[in-house]
Amino acid sequence: MISFDLCEHKEVRFMTLIRWDPFRNVATLQDRINRIFEDTFPRSREVDQDITAGAWTPTIDIYETEEGIIVKADLPGVSKADVSVEIKDNFLNIRGERKIDSTVAEENYYRQERCFGTFHRSFRLQASVDPGKVKARFKDGVLEVQIPRPEEDPPKRITVDVE
Repeated sequence: MISFDLCEHKEVRFMTLIRWDPFRNVATLQDRINRIFEDTFPRSREVDQDITAGAWTPTIDIYETEEGIIVKADLPGVSKADVSVEIKDNFLNIRGERKIDSTVAEENYYRQERCFGTFHRSFRLQASVDPGKVKARFKDGVLEVQIPRPEEDPPKRITVDVE
């Protein structure tokens, strides 16, 4: 008589838990699309220079205080002489220019990402403002424009004659 020992072999499997990120596939897709465009339409150094020397827009914060409206613009690398603030037809216009550093020769750059050139930002004011009361100051590369609240005209009473 032959006897057999039956041993059950249980296979133990471990599963690694991966936290689900709903945006992981979107980021991967965006990277793939960016690579396709970079491979298909490679940018030359001239195009990069056009972008750098072209349009730049300073970042601006606008907020309200008890005295009025404050407009702050980040203008790093811009001199005070190259900034203009004007109020005309209920619009606040800020213009200026950030000039390229001419002391560095173009062929000496390894990478040039900062933008240079002229800029213009315009904001509509909700009420008529006396331009003579607007104050502007420029310090540490930040332009601050203080626009006081317009003075309210007292209501005018008109008498009506009844005939």
